[in-house]
Formats: sequence, C-alpha cells, structure tokens
Amino acid sequence: MRDDYLKQALQVVQNPNILINLVSLRVRQLRKKNDSVVESLEHLELEDVALREIIEGKLTYMMPEEKSEEDDFDEMIFSLSSE
Repeated sequence: MRDDYLKQALQVVQNPNILINLVSLRVRQLRKKNDSVVESLEHLELEDVALREIIEGKLTYMMPEEKSEEDDFDEMIFSLSSE
C-alpha cells in the first residue's frame, strides 16, 4: 500500500478504522471482478486502486444511523460513482 495514497485517503475518511474496512471491502469486490472506476498508467495493487477511488471521490460510504456499543462495520454501505 502506497503511503502517499494512504495519507491522502485519511484526509477524506478521517477515521482509520473506517478507512481500513472500506478499503478491505472494496479490495474483495475488485478481486471478484476488477471494475475499477479510476484509470492509472501504472500497475497498482488493489489496495492502492481502492485508495485512489476514495481520494478521487469515486468511492463513498455511509454508516447506519443507529450506533451500537460496538463498532459494527458489517453494516457499512459504500457506493461507487463513475463520474
């Protein structure tokens, strides 16, 4: 994972736990079908593709409104924008 992408993504998603889970969910999806919404002239690891999608605003997330006592990231919803 590229450190510069990680730092930039942390400016967008400021909670590192949410960022890690968001990247993890997206990487699993990319492994099934590589349908990245960002283009790159260089070969990037899937984690870096997910981070670029976050940095460029192509990948967003929404947490459930009700908060439980535990951090439950299983209910986190993310969406992709092709704009």
